[in-house]
Formats: sequence, structure tokens, C-alpha cells
Amino acid sequence: MNGLLRSAVVIVGLSLAAAMVIALLQLPSAAVHLPALVAENLAQSGVEHPVTAVLLNFRGWDTLLEVAVLLLALLTLLTLGGGKAPAPAAAVDPLLQGLARRMLPLIVLTAGYLLWAGAHRPGGAFQAGAVLAAGAVFLQLAGLLPAWTAPRRWLRLGLVLGFLVFLAVAAALLGQGALLRYPPALAGGLILLIEAGLTLSLGLILAGLFLFLTGRDA
Repeated sequence: MNGLLRSAVVIVGLSLAAAMVIALLQLPSAAVHLPALVAENLAQSGVEHPVTAVLLNFRGWDTLLEVAVLLLALLTLLTLGGGKAPAPAAAVDPLLQGLARRMLPLIVLTAGYLLWAGAHRPGGAFQAGAVLAAGAVFLQLAGLLPAWTAPRRWLRLGLVLGFLVFLAVAAALLGQGALLRYPPALAGGLILLIEAGLTLSLGLILAGLFLFLTGRDA
């Protein structure tokens, strides 16, 4: 019976995949050439890189909701299993700890560069935040950063800072007549402000998805 069920699931899955491929192949040509449209308006975006322009300007509300989803995922994790005592720490190689200490400045420097570079080349808050999160995980695995149990005041502020800054800028711009429509003269500075807040918050959120789980009892 289990074999028949697995076969049925595979057949249904393959059928759905084939139907999606057929539907995609039958889609009509796009009425608007989006790369050309982005290129035409790039000078008004405040940045020079098209991906950053789309994520933080042209489709800024999508990015705001993505940050909200990540924050909600972490809050759900805390609700389901936060606040428990951490498991006993395992013995760690001193060489690993020494490497982690020497790598930390380079990790922070790399994150700062990615944040700055996002305006004119691949980079930005998500990449910078991921590097910071990786650094925090590295420190925890090296025994230099304890697992998290429950977020204290400053950690809570850091977790929501990027979302609140993004939301505050959006609210301040409502008078422009459209959601997140930056004045061209201020667009670059506002995007950098948002990305700076997001870098910190995304780093803490992504690290928290690991460190709060590590802090739970086995």
C-alpha cells in the first residue's frame, strides 16, 4: 500500500510539474520589457545598480514585506520554543577560537563593504546581513558567543530596527502621493539609511534563527 501511495504522489507531482511547464511555454510575450523600463528610470532611483533600484525603490513595498516575513518567522520560533536554558557547551578547539577572533574584523569589514557597494554593484543589506549572521554563527560554533535563549531589550531593538526604519521612511513619504516614492534628491540617502538598518536587523534575524534553536534543550 505504501508503494502504491508513493507512486501516486510521484505521478501527481510529475503531472503538476508538466502542467506548469506547458503553461509557462504558452504565456504570451510580455507587453512591457522590464529591464528597459528599469534602465530608463535608473537615474531617478538614487542608486546605480538595477537590482538595488528595484528592491529598495521601484518595488520597495515587496522588500518591506519580505523583511516582515523574516521577522515573523523568528517571532514564531521564539513563541514555540524560546526562553529555554541552553544545552551544555561542548569542548572547542583553541585554534578554532583564535581563527574566529581574527576573522571577526574581516567579517564586519566585508559586511560594511557589501552594504556600501549595493548602490552601484552587487551587494546591499541582504548580502551584508547574511555575512554578519554567518559571523555570529561562526563565533557560536567556536564557543565565543553563547546560544540565545530570550531576546533582551537591546537585542529586541536590533531585531526590529530595520523594519521600523523602513516603515518610518515609508510613512514620511506618504505625502508624495505614492507609497515609497522617494524625492530624487533624497533617494540615495534614504535608501542607504534603510539598508543600514536592514543590515543590522537581518544579520540578527538570520543569526537568531540558528542561535535561538541552539539555545533550546536537546
